[in-house]
Amino acid sequence: MIQIDKAIVSFDVFKKQFLCNIMACKGACCVEGDSGAPLTKDEAEIIENNYPVFKKYLDRKYQLEVEKQGRYVVDSDGDIVTPLFNNRECVYTFKDENNITKCAIEKAYLNGEIDFHKPVSCHLFPIRITEYKEFDAVNYQKLYICKPGRECGVKNELPLYVFLKEPLIRKYGESWYEELEIAAAELNKNYFKD
Repeated sequence: MIQIDKAIVSFDVFKKQFLCNIMACKGACCVEGDSGAPLTKDEAEIIENNYPVFKKYLDRKYQLEVEKQGRYVVDSDGDIVTPLFNNRECVYTFKDENNITKCAIEKAYLNGEIDFHKPVSCHLFPIRITEYKEFDAVNYQKLYICKPGRECGVKNELPLYVFLKEPLIRKYGESWYEELEIAAAELNKNYFKD
């Protein structure tokens, strides 16, 4: 692990290669899991306020689930998360013409209807950040559903931290990411040699 400001970054973030292959996985990360997507308090409020804008992209069954559960929930660990339908898929998803599960929040963002991309925890996936009082633990979460992304990353020789540059900057800022790149170069030169 290496520490950059308050973030302690796992070596896997530097060593693992990844490139999302959504045509192969069909957006499984929005469907599989035992809890909704982690949200900050600010994100929960943004979703609360913007729900009327992106609601139109949701199937009626998901709209009904939001009416039943609320626009965000607190899970068994006490974390604020997105609601799930049937304890499985995120209620803020829809299927496109290729039967790929996508985010309605992101669709509204890409259409210029809202200025919130999607929860940063979703944007960062398969990196998971656990926030503690003194530091953030930045780890790679290896799941079977992302096997196509790992294979595509290896094929394209794309490190995970490079694939996730935009959300890492969104989370920690440009200067933090520049330090991450310096750390990556040092690690690759001195520690990750074959």
